[in-house]
Amino acid sequence: MKNHSEKAAKLFINGCNCSQAVFGAFAEDCGIDFETALKLSSSFGGGMGRLRETCGAVTGMFMVAGLLKGYADTDNKEIKDNHYKLIQELANEFKKFYGTYNCNELLGNIGKGTYVSSPRTAEYYKTRPCVNFVITAAEILDKYFFNE
Repeated sequence: MKNHSEKAAKLFINGCNCSQAVFGAFAEDCGIDFETALKLSSSFGGGMGRLRETCGAVTGMFMVAGLLKGYADTDNKEIKDNHYKLIQELANEFKKFYGTYNCNELLGNIGKGTYVSSPRTAEYYKTRPCVNFVITAAEILDKYFFNE
């Protein structure tokens, strides 16, 4: 039984964006080096490049699922459909906790409309519940892939 949520939370608190924190916590399990994991997931923080769309913790969760259970046979409709089913299940698990997986709805317009990242200050952590989203995404992944 594995527990990646503490590692994901520490990564977020130490400056990783939400997507990096989730994906980075699982990098070793996915067979990818940590630096590559951070680079690959760097574009998805803040709801995809601070666009406040799909939560970065959720996109990080999807990337982990893709490496662990994704498909490369693009002609196999059954495998593709089963993977999309898994992704929708993961998204719905997250949504059960927060009612949405949309960053803008989760944060209530905090920082919307700018590409400039916010400094990681004590006030930042008081106003952003993102560490909770990161923890939840890691817990969902552990439940699906590591606690079977």
